[in-house]
Amino acid sequence: MKPNQEVNEAPAMLTDILAENLTVVFCGINPGLKSAIDGHHFSGRSNRFWRVLYLAGFTPYEIAAKDDRSILAFGYGLTTAVERPTVRADELSLSEFRDSFRAFEQKMHAFKPRYIAFLGKAAYQGFSRQKVVNWGMQDGKIAGANIWVLPNPSGLNRGFSLQALVNAYAEFLKAITP
Repeated sequence: MKPNQEVNEAPAMLTDILAENLTVVFCGINPGLKSAIDGHHFSGRSNRFWRVLYLAGFTPYEIAAKDDRSILAFGYGLTTAVERPTVRADELSLSEFRDSFRAFEQKMHAFKPRYIAFLGKAAYQGFSRQKVVNWGMQDGKIAGANIWVLPNPSGLNRGFSLQALVNAYAEFLKAITP
């Protein structure tokens, strides 16, 4: 083995973008491989997160993935349910969600967001162990934070057009804006 081989084969990781008392922590299912390699959330070309956030009114301009940390200035943060990067979220097992929940819950206790918005049903289903999850506000809470489930903005999610995503995110924004 070459001296740097082990380092080069280590999986890339994506760092959370969090601060205390945020209005919303947007929680992706897990990092896409490109995002993990780039070190920036939602950096895949086909991911619509940043565009949808802007069009729905969360931000006054479309944030570039390379500037993902600037989301904190608007009172929002970013994390993932499972830390392991994959090309597709369906590569994760149910046990990975269950194994990740405790650390996720502790993180939310430490940062105390008002809302956690799960991007897609898979992560919340894995955490809550509910087989059926509806879009929108959920009955339960995690670490005192209200839970909302939004459609996943991944370009692989062909079930939602850009406009349908914008509508769902705008509905969430309207619900949490005093």
